Amino acid sequence: MSALERRESRILPDLFDWFDSPFAIFRGGAQAMRVEDYVDGDNHVIRAELPGIDPDKDVEITVAGGVLRIHAERHQEKKEAHRSEFGYGSFTRSFTLPAGVETDDIKASYDQGILTVRVPMPKAAKREAKRITIAR
Repeated sequence: MSALERRESRILPDLFDWFDSPFAIFRGGAQAMRVEDYVDGDNHVIRAELPGIDPDKDVEITVAGGVLRIHAERHQEKKEAHRSEFGYGSFTRSFTLPAGVETDDIKASYDQGILTVRVPMPKAAKREAKRITIAR
């Protein structure tokens, strides 16, 4: 496995991306954390959209058992009764790491509401193709 693998169980993921709040109950009540991930040179980059949080207090990034987990919480401010479509509560996403990732080299930063996690990809050993003979 050369890239990170998203670990989430979702039915009709595109539909749930369109309607996060009304269908959150079907996903265990958790709010959606929108992410994008891509390979940039020797790094796999995960960017999470997390506006309005304090990354020092409200975000936890852990690696255990080959899984990178991003957990964040957005707290609702108590004000007079008003209508709000903002998402509050817990947000969690998990990604399976490829074998050989040096977890000490994973870096994270937060800027303008975007959390960026850079995972250095393991160096692939050069392997020549070998033909396997089929026995009869």
